[in-house]
Amino acid sequence: MTTAAPGSRVLAHPARDEIRLEGVLHALSDPLRLLVVRELAGDDAGLTCSDFELPVTKSTSTHHFRVLREAGVIQQTYRGTAKLNALRRADLDALFPGLLDSVLAAAARQADRLADEG
Repeated sequence: MTTAAPGSRVLAHPARDEIRLEGVLHALSDPLRLLVVRELAGDDAGLTCSDFELPVTKSTSTHHFRVLREAGVIQQTYRGTAKLNALRRADLDALFPGLLDSVLAAAARQADRLADEG
């Protein structure tokens, strides 16, 4: 795992060869984290944490972003005082071809089905 010097504004991310399927699946198994990934998949420029309207406290939101980052699903970089989040699509597609697209398509179908029921 890449590490940052104490006090620096660089966040630790796993290298591509350190990303594990079970970690990615765990990260994607939570509905709020899956929502974050779905929103990031539709935005190539990346989004700050405050761009997401999650129905949880800031500390819980921070936890969800950390789980996604530590699993290798997202890349977080500081832009001033904000964290910019981007999907690590190239890494995930190289390691697990078709996984991300399948999960995103299934999530969209589920969201449509639930909207029709509600």
